[in-house]
Amino acid sequence: MSILRKLFTDEDFQEAVDQESLIRVFKDNHIVEHRVIVIRFNESTVITQSNVSDLTYHNRADCEFYLLKL
Repeated sequence: MSILRKLFTDEDFQEAVDQESLIRVFKDNHIVEHRVIVIRFNESTVITQSNVSDLTYHNRADCEFYLLKL
């Protein structure tokens, strides 16, 4: 069973980037991405990657991000 921890702050996101942690992304209470890593973020956007060529840009205000701990 996986444990989820919500990513709020820049420090949370930086930790996820540094450790290449897997995350889940929710938008409007639906999972839009699962088991992706954060490769870059700023105050308005989070960029995730699920494989070599698959990058997704998420509006930070519209989505919720959760760290997966397996």
